[in-house]
Amino acid sequence: MNIPEITVAVGKLAAGVGHVGLRDQQVRLPGPGEVLLEVIACGICGTDTHIVDDEFPSEPPVTMGHEVTGEVAVLGDGVGPEWLGARVACETYFSVCGECQRCRDGTPNLCAGRRSIGSREDGGFARWMTIPARNLWRLPDRVGRVAGALAEPLACVTRCLFDPPVVDAGDSVLVVGPGTMGVLTAQCARAAGGVVTLVGLERDRHRLDLAGSLGIATRVIGPDDDLGLFDVVAEASGHPGGATTAFGAVRKGGRYVQVGIFGKPITVPFDTILFHELIVNSGNATTPGSWRRALMLLETGLVDLDPLITDVMPLSEWSAALDATRAGSGMKIVMDPRADASE
Repeated sequence: MNIPEITVAVGKLAAGVGHVGLRDQQVRLPGPGEVLLEVIACGICGTDTHIVDDEFPSEPPVTMGHEVTGEVAVLGDGVGPEWLGARVACETYFSVCGECQRCRDGTPNLCAGRRSIGSREDGGFARWMTIPARNLWRLPDRVGRVAGALAEPLACVTRCLFDPPVVDAGDSVLVVGPGTMGVLTAQCARAAGGVVTLVGLERDRHRLDLAGSLGIATRVIGPDDDLGLFDVVAEASGHPGGATTAFGAVRKGGRYVQVGIFGKPITVPFDTILFHELIVNSGNATTPGSWRRALMLLETGLVDLDPLITDVMPLSEWSAALDATRAGSGMKIVMDPRADASE
């Protein structure tokens, strides 16, 4: 395979709000224990918009994108030959310290020395990406070619819902926010035996319709609607109004799960948590265990990723893709770095 020395990438070019654009990135051949991926697709995440707005830490200049699926193109020394040509997704951490208590406890996502692709190390908004082989997860054949980019957000959801488990069979579950994370949360909660309702606003009707096509009960809500009370409520919108709706719908002694990222401080009703004895939990990124659960859900067909991909765009249209993500157009937009590549 002819590997170029330079690849075109979309990156955070400088600190501050904005400063995102195309950049020439050096293609680094893999060292020991690493692989070079040819990126098939990379999803645009809410975290990427937070990086654009300087609400999520990054170390520019750096290529963005962490929801990656690709094919292993080159093996570094010590990597087994079975990985060559494999279609994979990958964990977002490029490296962790491996020595702190969090790493030793199996939660490297909480390592203070963690360096992640797309923010501190070059990520997937480029045709070529070098990453440690230990971060790879082989995708099931039933997952579509570009839909593998959603394996990483799925693993984030399984971290929130299953570590520890928050949904018991027969629980009534409300998911607030019908974006990608909300639909994945609804599918996972249903797989755990929950009776799930996914809600959104009138402007989300097209997303709710898509979720409905997957057999998920959906509802458009207004500002004065009474949703009733649920055993488990998951907030997946990442908007303050979503948190208000979610906290107002948890029964006493129920469970509140934060899935979405707000990107800024918001007001939380701590007295409600106290007086109603709510159990509040969440999950930050992924762990090896959450990846195993995510791959099991995909292998068994309990979660379907393919319908969530509504647009595939080339890197040259990165600005339009980010704008569409902010506007809530479609469900999940992924960029295909090969679509207009001249390499």
